[in-house]
Amino acid sequence: MSAIVASDLDRTLIYSAPALGLAMPDAEAPRLLCVEVYERKPLSYMTETAAGLLAELAGKATFVPTTTRTREQYGRIHLPGPEPEFAICANGGHLLVWGESDPDWQRTVAERLAAQCAPLDEIRAHLVRTADPAWLLKERVAEDLFAYLVVERPLLPNAWVKDLAGWADERGWTVSLQGRKIYAVPQPLTKSAAVAEVARRTGASEILAAGDSLLDADLLLAADRGWRPGHGELADAGWHAPHVTALEERGVAAGEEILRAFIRGAVPPGHAS
Repeated sequence: MSAIVASDLDRTLIYSAPALGLAMPDAEAPRLLCVEVYERKPLSYMTETAAGLLAELAGKATFVPTTTRTREQYGRIHLPGPEPEFAICANGGHLLVWGESDPDWQRTVAERLAAQCAPLDEIRAHLVRTADPAWLLKERVAEDLFAYLVVERPLLPNAWVKDLAGWADERGWTVSLQGRKIYAVPQPLTKSAAVAEVARRTGASEILAAGDSLLDADLLLAADRGWRPGHGELADAGWHAPHVTALEERGVAAGEEILRAFIRGAVPPGHAS
């Protein structure tokens, strides 16, 4: 038997300083390992314990980083353990094989988007037209596949996000609010579809998954077993599924617990670990 472990990265396995969630005395705080540097500054971390668990996991299953990050943003991350053979970027838009985007998968994605949802230009124009400069900081397009806004979260009206989600859904797009970013992503552009392709290529018998945001819901639903942390968009919404464990841990503590669960899940019952 072989397992694929497909995990979201940001706020699931790796954490920015504000997202660490270290609500404890300084002397009891875990030791941290920096796994991402941007513009000469440390940006993302995991605990040293989590780093050891991830390296252990790589010896037991096919670990597939599965992120909404662009390829360039993913390339800034240096995870412990061996380089993964497969990685998924741009929410399923790119399937990396030893660091290179698979052209066959790119064609498959392009065909699905053209047939099943409104074009990116229409969505982007609506975002720019309706966003208020009072809270909009940046507007970006990722990999010519989806769009996102960076906002001043305290000033962002909840009604605007709700209205946007309804408008986008009618056009085959999903809206996800994660921290200071509002994502608008085509509904056919999914992490689960890309993970299913990895499973097909590897002949995997089981998929284990973890994630914290609305954009991870399809991945968790498609997995045989899944885990979500006690923080994030899914936790805030009370999202659940029968085969998905809702952890109580938040912040980096959740990252450690997810990796422990992956390791347990990757070893079939009756087999030595």
